[in-house]
Parts: sequence; C-alpha cells; structure tokens
Amino acid sequence: MEFSLLIIIIVLALLFDYINGFHDAANSIATIVATKVLSPFQAVAWAAFFNFLAYWVFGFGVADTVAKTAQTMDINLVVILSGVIAAICWNLLTWWLGIPSSSSHTLIGGFAGAAIAHAISVHGFSEYSYIDGGETHTAYWYEIVNWYKASKDGGMPSGVLVVISFIILAPLLGLTISYLISLWLLYSSKKSALPKLFTLGLMAITYWFIEGKMQYYDTIEKPRFDSHFWSVACEPHNIKWLLVAIIVFSVSFFCLIFSSLSQKQSTAWLRKMQLVSSASFSLGHGGNDSQKVMGIIAAAVVVYIHTSGVSMEGLPDWLHVVLPSKGDDGVEIAGHMPGWIPLTCYTVIAMGTLSGGWKIVKTMGSKITKVTPFEGVAAETAGALTLYFTEHLKIPVSTTHTITGSIIGVGLTKRVSAVRWGVTVNLIWAWVLTIPISALLAGVLYFIFSLFL
Repeated sequence: MEFSLLIIIIVLALLFDYINGFHDAANSIATIVATKVLSPFQAVAWAAFFNFLAYWVFGFGVADTVAKTAQTMDINLVVILSGVIAAICWNLLTWWLGIPSSSSHTLIGGFAGAAIAHAISVHGFSEYSYIDGGETHTAYWYEIVNWYKASKDGGMPSGVLVVISFIILAPLLGLTISYLISLWLLYSSKKSALPKLFTLGLMAITYWFIEGKMQYYDTIEKPRFDSHFWSVACEPHNIKWLLVAIIVFSVSFFCLIFSSLSQKQSTAWLRKMQLVSSASFSLGHGGNDSQKVMGIIAAAVVVYIHTSGVSMEGLPDWLHVVLPSKGDDGVEIAGHMPGWIPLTCYTVIAMGTLSGGWKIVKTMGSKITKVTPFEGVAAETAGALTLYFTEHLKIPVSTTHTITGSIIGVGLTKRVSAVRWGVTVNLIWAWVLTIPISALLAGVLYFIFSLFL
C-alpha cells in the first residue's frame, strides 16, 4: 500500500509539473506574442525548448528547499498526496479563470497546510517529541513546518517565511530591474557620450563580477572533459553566470549603437533581442519551477523510506534519493538524486509549455500595460536576471510574480497611468490568497484521505 501511494504521488507530481508548464507558459511568451515577434505556436515551441534546456544549467538548490518545507521525519505520504492534489486543484482553477497565480506558492502552501493538519491530527495542540539526526527534539504542531532557518555560512536564510516574503520581493525586484533597464535604454538613444560611458563601465563591472563567480578547472570536482576550456564552459554553475554575462553584454552592445540607429532599425534590433530575452526567461522558468516538483518527489521517497521501514538498499536504484543533511557525527551528507527525476521533470514541464495557456497570455501580454519590443526586452531581461539570482540563493520564487512586476516596471517608465492598476490589484489579491487557500484545501484533503488511507 505504501509503495503504491508513493508511485501515485510521483505520477501526480509530474501531472502538476505538466499543468505548471501550460499554466505558466504565458510568463515567458506573453510579450513576444503581444509584440508579434513570434506566432503563438512558435512562441510556445521556443519557450518549451529552453524550459528543457535548463536541465543542463541549474543545480538542485531550490529542489532541496522545497523538499524541506516540512519536517520529513515527522510526516507521512498522505501529507504529500494532499499537498500535491490541492496544488493541482488551485492551478487548474486559476488557469480556467485566466488568473496568473503562482504554481510555486500553491505547491508550498499545500505541502505546509497538509503537514500542519497532520501534526494537529497526530499530536494535537500540545508539545511532542521526535527524533531527527540521532537527536531528540520537542516541538508544537506549527513547528512541523520549516518556517525560518538561518544560514550557517552567512548566506540567505531558508524556510516558508522567506518564500512568503518573496511574494512581495520578487515582483519588486523585477519591477526595479526592468525600470532601470528601461531608463538605461531610453538614455542610450540620446546622442550623448555619458550613456555610452555608463554602459562601458557597467560592462567592466559585469566582467569583474562574473569572473569572480566562475569555477575554473582546478576547482571543478568532476570535470566533464579533458579540455580545460570545455570543462569550464560546460560546468552547470558557470553556464548560469555566462548566461548572465551574455544578457548584460547583448543589451550593452545595443545601447552603444542605439543612438546611431533609425527608429525602424532599432525596432528590428529590439525584436531580435526579444528572442534572447524570452529564451533567457524560459531557462529561468524551467530551472526554477521544475526543481519544485523534483523536491516533492525527493521528499516523498525520503518519507516512504522513513515510514515503511524499508532500507535504502532494499529499494530499486531509481529510488535512491538522499536529501542534503548533517549526520550524527556532524559531518555534512551530500544529497543524491537519480538522473531520471530531473530529466523527467524538465521534459514534462516543457511538454506542458507546448500546450500553452492562452487565457493567461492575454492577461500578461495586454491587460497589464501595452507591450512593444522595447518593453518586452526590458521586462524579460529583468525577469531572467531575477530568476537566476534567486535560484542561486536557493529561493523558490514565483515566475508569475517576477514577470508581472517586470511588466509593471516598464509601464512605469512611460507614466503611472500606463499601468492598468485595476487588473494589477486583482492579480495581487490572487497572489496573497494562493498560499492560505492551498494550505486550507490541503488540510481538508488530509483529514478526508486519512479516513481511508
């Protein structure tokens, strides 16, 4: 029974991944469809290709964060089943209504809500004890969720509260970056030396920053090639930062020649640049959102091992999942994920993107603000940079919130009234309600499923 439930959860998680693809397809294709750079079919094929390509670019940091949403040693498979089904229901409802809500937040909200329901059902509202890592811990029902965990190395903290804070921070970050990129482009169109000097200075700072982030041959644990060049160029950690460099340098090059172009020429350049910016955002979307499903599958396997009493050696190789943790002796245990999990998750989200999500495309591409190739480049570039940096910090943010904030940012460069604030307020309400509604629905489902499973 336990193993059958595990397989059902894996299938449902992949179904959620597929739904996530067509629900969030609008995030990366809305602007290139609205500006007629690509036809709708060409746009979804373009986005799906780069969703899948993200498999070779991103690691598993976000997956680990999602897997540890709740204390895996104190939940059962019914918790994860309830959370995934609640997330699927909310995603399908918002897709049907054409509301670009967050697939990330509905998954985390569902997982957390079902875990809390489990804690109340098993332990009530009193204090209880559990063993984790060879140590006995005491906790209350609400502590079954990892609300906040400070980083041990001085980096970004993790936990559900950090994810919730990025409901506000992700769109604000996207808005700010897109607003600044728009201003940069606008001033670069003027025949003045100052914008060009600023652009050259930014290129120098970018080179210095990226060079400091790169991993060279001597520091790569498992080089892929004998060639030093190809090993460095194809290292996943380096690919991400090289993409950041390509984005910044491509926009910089355009800014250097912008003032010498006619309006027709600049529009033609911007339309071509939209292909790069939308591809970059699709890579970020695939890398960010696929990892969330990978995290759920990994958590389900770990919980199955804990609750069934089956040892890792007793499982088939394709289920050998280990979450990064600290052993009883204090030594860090490296995580392990079978190759089929990320490959399948990236494939399924790409298939979902190919299915499109046309109601949400209309909302994102025309109802927030009028989008031209100029706005499209600025918004997608800002969204891609935001997703790359948050993925680097292992924070599962909403691609929907990110691109919406970016589109608002470019609208603000024209005038405040250029943004249709009535539509925006409705979107914000959907964002705020996603986690609590998903959590409540998952909690109800947990109590129902517990009666039969």
